[in-house]
Amino acid sequence: MVTADDVRRIALTLPGAFEKQAWGMPTFRAGQGGRVFASLSDDDQVIGVKCPKEDRAELIAAEPEKFCLREGHDDAWAWMRVRLGALEDEEELRAILTDSWRQAAPRRLLAEHPDLGLPHADD
Repeated sequence: MVTADDVRRIALTLPGAFEKQAWGMPTFRAGQGGRVFASLSDDDQVIGVKCPKEDRAELIAAEPEKFCLREGHDDAWAWMRVRLGALEDEEELRAILTDSWRQAAPRRLLAEHPDLGLPHADD
């Protein structure tokens, strides 16, 4: 089972990543600007990650036990929630965190790490 410790360990292996407390919870940020790419819930059971708004409905419909929105909070943001207990393994967690990092990381950091993929169109 994937845990909050796994989230922390994997998130902090991403280039330029660091942890910072905000809103009473751990957040994981990318680059000097510190854009948030993940956050842990206060019960350590759910993470918030960046996700393009146009992709969320399809992901949630396909795997509602895994993906969800925090009603009234995520609606206006390119953000969604992932239930850690529903993840298959650490590789799936790594893929989700890397994709979220890719959306938050500054272009310079993305350019320095082409093995992690290209930035999304809105970056």
